[in-house]
Amino acid sequence: MSLALHGGSPEIPFTPAARLGEQKPKLETAVTALKSGACTLLHLVNPATLTKPTTCILINKIPGAYPPSPLSSTKSISSKFARAFIFLFFFASIIGLASSVSAQEAAPTTPDSGPVIRFVRNPDQAPDFKVDDLDGKPLSLSGSRGKVVLLNFWATWCGPCRAEIPDLIELQKKYGDHLQIIGLDVDDDDAGEVKKFVEKNGINYPVGMATNEIRIQYGGVAALPTSFVLDDQGRVVQKHEGLRNPLLYEFEIRSLIGLQIPARVETFEDTGEIFLKHADRAVTLPGVDMSKLTPEQKQVALHRFNAEGCTCGCQFTLAQCRIYDRNCPISKARTTKIMAEITTGHPGAEHKAESPKEAPASDATSTNPAQHANTP
Repeated sequence: MSLALHGGSPEIPFTPAARLGEQKPKLETAVTALKSGACTLLHLVNPATLTKPTTCILINKIPGAYPPSPLSSTKSISSKFARAFIFLFFFASIIGLASSVSAQEAAPTTPDSGPVIRFVRNPDQAPDFKVDDLDGKPLSLSGSRGKVVLLNFWATWCGPCRAEIPDLIELQKKYGDHLQIIGLDVDDDDAGEVKKFVEKNGINYPVGMATNEIRIQYGGVAALPTSFVLDDQGRVVQKHEGLRNPLLYEFEIRSLIGLQIPARVETFEDTGEIFLKHADRAVTLPGVDMSKLTPEQKQVALHRFNAEGCTCGCQFTLAQCRIYDRNCPISKARTTKIMAEITTGHPGAEHKAESPKEAPASDATSTNPAQHANTP
C-alpha cells in the first residue's frame, strides 16, 4: 500500500534516518509513508495513531496580537522543559516507527501510479521581506531572485524542524548554484541562542528571525515546519506543512531548475491551500457538506461563506476559516446554519446581502492567524 505525496498519488518512502543518497536506489518503488501526527505545544499526540505529516502547532503564539491561551496549574510547566519533552517524545516515537516502515513490503510503481509532484497554476508572487540574518547581514527574497527558493519557517524547539535540517543542509550543498534555502525562526525569543544552534548544527543557509508581519503575510504559519517553494521568478508554487520526505523537495527543486526527475508534474489551482485570499475559488470546503444543495443553492452558499466574516477572532471569512482551521467550531456552526437557511427557504437565505466583516484582500490582512492550529 502506498500513501500520497499530494493526495491521490503514491509517495516516495520516508525513513527518519534516510538521507538523499540513501533514498536514490528506492526511486522505482513506493512504500507506505511514515505515520505521524501533530505535535501540539504542551499537548502531545502519539504520532503512531495518525497519518499526517509531523508538525508542531503554534496556538496564540504571536505576541501583541492575542494573549496565549491560559494554562491550568497542571500545564504551567516551564516552556523549556515542555519543549525538551516534546522533542524527546518526537524522536522516541519516530525511532520506533522506523523499523515498521522499513519492514513493509514495497509496491511496484506503474506509469499511472508513479510519483507525482504538483505546482500551482498561475502562482502568486511571494511577499518580500527585509530582515537581518543572525550575522547582521541583510536578508530578503529579492536578494535571491533568479534562484529557486525554499523558505523554511521553523523553531529550535520543534522536533520535526530539527529532524529535517540535515536534509536541508544537503540540498543547499548539492544545488547551491540554483537554490537558496532561507530559514526564518518562529517563536524563539533569543536570537543569540538560535545563532548558537545554527553554528552547532552546521546550517549552511541564511537564517533570520521571523517577525509577526512576515508570519501574517504568509498566512499565519500556524504549523511548524512550514516551507514555501518559490520558482526562480519569486512565485510561490507549493507549500508544505510538517516533516516531509526530502526527495519531495529534491524532485521539486530539480524540476524547477530544469533537471530530469523520475516523476510527472501536475498543476493545480490555488483555492486557499497556498494563500487564503484565494478561498473564494474553492467549490468545496473542509467539514462543509454541500451535497444536498442544488447547484443554485451551492452558489448562494459559497457566496455567503466568502462574504461573511468568522466571529472567532481570526479576521478571516467563513470560507477562509474553514480552510485554515477545519476544527473551528464557530465557522463550522455558522456554515451549517447558513446551509439550513438556504435549504429551508428561511427569509434572507437567498441573497440578502449581509454586512460582512471586511474580507481579507490578502493573507496580510489577518491580525491573528495563529488563533488557530492548522491540523487537517
